[in-house]
Amino acid sequence: MISIIITAFKEPKTILKAIKSILANDIKEKKEIIVVAPDNETLNAAKKYKEVRLVKDKGEGKPSALNLAVKKARGSIIVLTDGDVYISNNALPHLLEPFNQAKIGAVTGNPVSTNQPDNKYGYWAYVLTNIANQRRLKALEWGRRFFCSGYLFAIRKKLFPKLKREVLSEDGFISHNVYEKGYKIEYSPNSEVYVKYPDNFKDWILQKKRSAGGYNQIKSMIGVEIRSFKKESSGALDFFRYVSNIKEFVWTINLFLARLYLWFVIYRDIDLKQKSHKEIWKRVESTK
Repeated sequence: MISIIITAFKEPKTILKAIKSILANDIKEKKEIIVVAPDNETLNAAKKYKEVRLVKDKGEGKPSALNLAVKKARGSIIVLTDGDVYISNNALPHLLEPFNQAKIGAVTGNPVSTNQPDNKYGYWAYVLTNIANQRRLKALEWGRRFFCSGYLFAIRKKLFPKLKREVLSEDGFISHNVYEKGYKIEYSPNSEVYVKYPDNFKDWILQKKRSAGGYNQIKSMIGVEIRSFKKESSGALDFFRYVSNIKEFVWTINLFLARLYLWFVIYRDIDLKQKSHKEIWKRVESTK
């Protein structure tokens, strides 16, 4: 059996589209869909689909919600996604196929931006998601490590670690654990997951501070640097490959400055060892 877990929080407007996109996927294996959320609005909306199992968590953050849902899951393969995204019609068959290989421990999907690239923040989302896709493909070709995207990935249940409540980048932590257990991660570019990214600077910083800062947190937990400003800067020229006019050139320069400021804020403001998940995690409204 395949267990598909959708984590959500106050997303009654988007949860139905997320569920519908999963139901549209035809797979050979028997599947169950679990929606885990702390709020009644989301759970009541999800009740429309009788195929869905509902789990109410305590509102202690995504790691605690995942621990609870995975414990209740009956499948040997767990697919993880969110209530504010939706997947392509053939995403699941492509995502599950690599598990025919015994040493594949997890498979990540391909986040695609739904923002229009005709404005600065839409362009940033377009560039960053495309670069991430290319880097995963290159890492796969060269046999290098890469990590799952929390928007959509699948993992063998036996490899899912118990997550500490304060973990911010659960996808990075889980991915590291897969490699530590001696398994590999595969990439499925055809398993597209459609994501709405921030459309203003305040929300952009809020989201990126949480994700990039979360990798900085993982370093403090396991002593391994997965992501840093230095590593990101080494691929700076990749950003300019998408520039086709002066406006996009200016937006690219703005993106460099924004990411410089982002890492300054991360190193200056966040003491991840002392702050709780609730103190750091803030809802990014413009992505809903």
